[in-house]
Amino acid sequence: MLIKIENGISNLRALIHYKMLYGKKLKISKHVRFRKNMNISISKEGNIFIGEGTFFNNNCSINSRLSLYIGRNVLFGENVKIYDHNHRFNKRLPKFKQGFSCSPIKIEDNCWIGSNVVILKGVTVGENSVIGAGVVLRHSVKPNTIVSSDEDSLVKEQINFVR
Repeated sequence: MLIKIENGISNLRALIHYKMLYGKKLKISKHVRFRKNMNISISKEGNIFIGEGTFFNNNCSINSRLSLYIGRNVLFGENVKIYDHNHRFNKRLPKFKQGFSCSPIKIEDNCWIGSNVVILKGVTVGENSVIGAGVVLRHSVKPNTIVSSDEDSLVKEQINFVR
């Protein structure tokens, strides 16, 4: 019981901290929960929306330079990283002057994102999808899809949910 109270206080402290830091750039709906070491980073042009009932496990990091939308009832495993941008690379310029390329990310309702997943710019994860542990997601996923890492390739399987 004491651990639940401690987690609740820690979650509230994190929500208040990020709302004070980012204001209108960060919209968090009701019943969103964070475990330990949640990191949210939003640049001057970025924004993040997090839907109702979403849960982030330990050590998650979401980073926006443009736009990141997370729907309702999305579950994140530990160590999930989300970036709506990539560093540009040009051998002739110093690395800190090369800037970024950006594209919005959208994770639709009722998705499960497994531990150690990385979601990169421009990806949409369709509703009711499951992204298996350890996947680096570079391409969009249709609704009702399971994506898993099978050795060196990604396996996508359409599923039909019974409602």
